[in-house]
Amino acid sequence: MKRVAFILLIVILFTSRVYAAEYSLEDLYKIALERSEQIKISEEDLYIAERGKDKVTAALLPTVSAFSDYTKFNKKKYGSQDSLIQPESSISWGLRLDQSLSLGGREFTAFKISKENIEKSKHDLNAVKENYLLNVSSAYYDVLKAKKALEIAHANSERLTKHRDAAATRLKVGEVTKTDLLRAQAELSGSQSEVVKAENGLKLAKAVLARLVGLSEDYDIKTVDFKIDSLEEFALGTLLEEAVTERAELKSFNLQKSIAEEQVKFARGAYWPTLSIQGVYARADENPATASLIKEDIFGTLSLTFPFFEGGLRRAEVREAEAKQRQAELAIEDLKKSIAIEVENAYLDFMTQKGVLKSLEDQVKFARENFNSISKQYEFGLAHSIDVMDSNTLLVTAERQFTDAQYNYQLSILKVEKATGTLLKTVISNQKRINAIYLQERKFITQMR
Repeated sequence: MKRVAFILLIVILFTSRVYAAEYSLEDLYKIALERSEQIKISEEDLYIAERGKDKVTAALLPTVSAFSDYTKFNKKKYGSQDSLIQPESSISWGLRLDQSLSLGGREFTAFKISKENIEKSKHDLNAVKENYLLNVSSAYYDVLKAKKALEIAHANSERLTKHRDAAATRLKVGEVTKTDLLRAQAELSGSQSEVVKAENGLKLAKAVLARLVGLSEDYDIKTVDFKIDSLEEFALGTLLEEAVTERAELKSFNLQKSIAEEQVKFARGAYWPTLSIQGVYARADENPATASLIKEDIFGTLSLTFPFFEGGLRRAEVREAEAKQRQAELAIEDLKKSIAIEVENAYLDFMTQKGVLKSLEDQVKFARENFNSISKQYEFGLAHSIDVMDSNTLLVTAERQFTDAQYNYQLSILKVEKATGTLLKTVISNQKRINAIYLQERKFITQMR
């Protein structure tokens, strides 16, 4: 029994090492949103903004405090007619309620600012998430490119190995000179070095992706099926309008402009007087008690404070707030121009990648047929070794360009979604759909059992 358990343990350990975890792009999105330090930092900014609202709310509510005093005198003192005017000790305690409000409504303005600041922090968080998801996508496709580059390097090495063997065979029968074999061996050595570079490039790409998402080094990714999606039904003007509506950064800047306007109101509120209300309940005791002792008292105080001169502080604060308001308006216009350029760049990159795909696919097809044809001609002595090398170089170049174009095309679609501000929304929608399918499958399996 112990032997069986030991064998099962060995099998489990072996299979866990052999089969690494495999992730799709949607899996990486989900993990990145949960583990990213940058996203967590932005989430903490949102939490801080929410606590800022709590602090402002506290200013709208009265403050209730308790107080207590104990006094010990050096001796009792008597006045005229032997009346006690100072006891040996006295103690007092009670409750006090304080409330202070500006007649200009500064506290309510600050409360509105805190609410808008929370919404701004939410949009900032969405912007951070979208940027991070695009970085994850870029790293993901870099890994796919590196994997394909390694496959191409291995295939190139295999072709050159066959050519080297063919050159060696023809050299033995005296059909070619030794230079053909040396050239073939040199090309094969170069291809083997390319394999080493491709292996290291894949390791680096996987390490970058692991760092972004928060994965262990022992993992693999699922290769996506290449398909040509279409954005031709969208005009560039439509994409620009969508970006102005959906971009989280622009929503954040619009809220910043609104906050700046409220800051001007808040600064101008300092010109209004401040109304303070105080209510006190007090009790006192003395030992011995004096004739003037009031054991219990309740009173209230209403005061109005208006600073006539404070050295120009209020005026400076108003001018500063107005300047920040102008800055916010200019920042919005500048961001709109930057977004327009980003959208146009992403759209043109998409159209470029889509346009070159067909020609590159044909180039790979013709280059492969050309290499196969020249290789056969070389076997029968109808082509030179240099022709084989040239055709092989053309094939390797075409395969690399076509692979890069495939993944650059898919990444360009995500860049268009990022530029228009719909990437995060699309990712969340896909995750909800995947979760719904998973729950349905689990429910079906449970019913079958």
